[in-house]
Amino acid sequence: MSDSFKATLQSDLTAAMRAREQVRVATLRMVLTAISTEEVSGTQSRELSDAETLKVVMKEAKKRKESATAYRDARRPELAEREEAELAVLESYLPEQLGDDELTAIVDRAVEQVGATSMAQMGQVMKVAQGEIAGRADGGVVAAKVKARLAG
Repeated sequence: MSDSFKATLQSDLTAAMRAREQVRVATLRMVLTAISTEEVSGTQSRELSDAETLKVVMKEAKKRKESATAYRDARRPELAEREEAELAVLESYLPEQLGDDELTAIVDRAVEQVGATSMAQMGQVMKVAQGEIAGRADGGVVAAKVKARLAG
């Protein structure tokens, strides 16, 4: 990939504007704003790496998923559908999510690598597992798998 991830998002925004894809335009503008905000946060502004940019996109996707659930619970399907449409746009930029079996195998390897025997070592196992998972699974799901493995 010669272009940066951010440049890809910007060129996709331009293409979506030309195609008059309103949801895609709004979503890409929102995520680019979040990336810019992250770049200027802290003591000095900086250019985000592709990995950091991916983390921002993942965080925005998680927000959309949580919002859609909240709207469904509040019986506001029209708002939930909007959030889900934005989530679909964001997911097209995320790496493919790991399957249940792959996730279990990674957690098992992490437990063995750390030599974990109790819940007290959950943080160490999570750190090793997250290094291998690298955004291909939700952190809450990983934590639940680690807890189940260490408790059992």
